[in-house]
Amino acid sequence: MLSHLIVATSLPYGDILFYAICFLILMWLIKIFAWKPVNQMMQDRADKISNDIDSAEKSRDEAAQLAQQRQDALSNSRQEATTIVENAKKQGQQQRDGIVAQAQTDAQALKVNAQKDIEQERQDALQNVRNDVADLSIEIASKIIQKELSADDQKALIDSYIEGLGKQHES
Repeated sequence: MLSHLIVATSLPYGDILFYAICFLILMWLIKIFAWKPVNQMMQDRADKISNDIDSAEKSRDEAAQLAQQRQDALSNSRQEATTIVENAKKQGQQQRDGIVAQAQTDAQALKVNAQKDIEQERQDALQNVRNDVADLSIEIASKIIQKELSADDQKALIDSYIEGLGKQHES
């Protein structure tokens, strides 16, 4: 080892200077041909990683927005469905109420018409009875009296008789 140290110190300054210049030239060549491409490659990689991170964040934000939009749309759809069902129930209830009201109105109209028909039949029956009673009364009276009454006298007699029957029937 001592021999190497002696050899290293015995080198002339010219050789040291030559080695130093060769080292500097080699460093300059490395800087031009190796260091710049390596730095450029490292910078490109850093830029790509940065862009990938930015792109991933952007994609994540877009995905979150889409998920929120889907959630909002789903909530709106549920609310619309609930509204549609409620409206259908209300319309069904209104239709049911309308149908029931119409049926009640129709039933009442039928009842009134039936009462009118009954009253008309009653009046017709009474008129027929009056006519029959009048005819019978005239026949009986003419047989009993053997004389004919005038039509006005007969009518007055029949009306008074029927009124008497009606009063007895009402009491």
